[in-house]
Amino acid sequence: MDLLTGLRDALGASQVLTGADAQPYLTDWRGRYTGAAQAVVRPGSTAQVAQVVHLCRRHGASIVPQGGNTGLAGGATPDVDGRAVVVSTRRLDRLRAVDAGNDTITVEAGCTLQAVQQWARDAGRLYPLSLASEGSCTVGGNLATNAGGTQVLRYGNARELALGLEVVTAEGDIWHGLRGLRKDNTGYDLRDLYIGSEGTLGIITAATLRLYPLPVAQRTALVSLSTLAAAVALLPRARAGFGAALTGFEVMSHASLEVVVRAFPQQTLPLGPAPWYALLELSDSESDAHAQARFEAVLEAALNEGLLLDAAVAGSLAQSQALWQLRESISSAQSWEGKNIKHDISVPASRIPDFVAATDALLQQAIPGVRHIIFGHLGDGNLHYNVSRPPEVPEADFLARQDEVYLLVHDSVHAHGGSISAEHGIGQLKRDELLRYKDGVELGLMHRIKQALDPLGLMNPGKVLAPR
Repeated sequence: MDLLTGLRDALGASQVLTGADAQPYLTDWRGRYTGAAQAVVRPGSTAQVAQVVHLCRRHGASIVPQGGNTGLAGGATPDVDGRAVVVSTRRLDRLRAVDAGNDTITVEAGCTLQAVQQWARDAGRLYPLSLASEGSCTVGGNLATNAGGTQVLRYGNARELALGLEVVTAEGDIWHGLRGLRKDNTGYDLRDLYIGSEGTLGIITAATLRLYPLPVAQRTALVSLSTLAAAVALLPRARAGFGAALTGFEVMSHASLEVVVRAFPQQTLPLGPAPWYALLELSDSESDAHAQARFEAVLEAALNEGLLLDAAVAGSLAQSQALWQLRESISSAQSWEGKNIKHDISVPASRIPDFVAATDALLQQAIPGVRHIIFGHLGDGNLHYNVSRPPEVPEADFLARQDEVYLLVHDSVHAHGGSISAEHGIGQLKRDELLRYKDGVELGLMHRIKQALDPLGLMNPGKVLAPR
């Protein structure tokens, strides 16, 4: 029996896509990578995922797991040789259980992040992972890339929000690890091996996730600042004043919000022009009055110290959503403007001003007139340091220098003690760069884990680790 016949028998012919039907799954969200595949399969259960893996192993076909296909590093796109089978998890979209007494929710990997957030709210709880793509990204993809988002400084990355996993291994076995335990010291933590592995070790099919109490009150403010150093100085003051209630601290350059206003004229900036802006959110567990008093005290002290130029405090839920929309629209606005060179990096928060100043200067020397679109999660040191072309430079000419820009920026990140990937993963975009920035012992250990868990090398080949 050939592979396609076996897949159709296992899943039903309608869930095995080829030709034009498969095309939407073969290009990444940014349009940077397009691959080829024998088929795209859409299993509807964990058992069917295991059947697919067994069939692919038997026929020597590589396997590319794919969730919502919203990744930014090409991690869910097959290569061009056409041997791969793309395994879409979108039909694994069931809510399995909510345990309000244990503050956990168990969901399948194809559930969208937005659906999980809503199920948690329906149970009077909060699932705090929050991303701009939450309407289309999936839990499996969030865990496979260890996604971050806007509330990492309070709740942690996707890894910290997962207590247990169900995984189909590279050999087609099913690991039943859906435990809702905060403490389980019974050997190696397999969960943490699969989270962040980008489908190179196995396929996550379900997860048990942490839930939290819903906040009683929230306050949001957009503040303007004269320097990035002022934003960094504001962060510890906000932490001291808000404690664990500080759930958002985003930083945005003037250039990044200027792009948003041009792309979406219906969105308005409630403050006058300034070099930098920060978006702060407090989620209070006591009362509306308590939240208001804490918020006013911190902002007033910062204004008196001269850290802030101005502040706009949301007076309603609609105003708060409008402030967050400014932040979340930056990526879409950049896409509207044209292609740019993106960097998802992290640097110790204390060194961010020095990193930005040094890297901006190096880029201006290399490509005079280049525009720096800088925004991100200052609370956890994660910047989206994006580079847009000078207006007079053709897009194709600018993109031809992408490798040069990557090298310059990532060398600067490394020099400032940072990481070249904070929350988007490695995929195929940054795979070869690991050789430059990872210690040889660390890379060797990663290869040994890959060999142990995927000895045939069929799981998402060409992602994360370059072939030896």
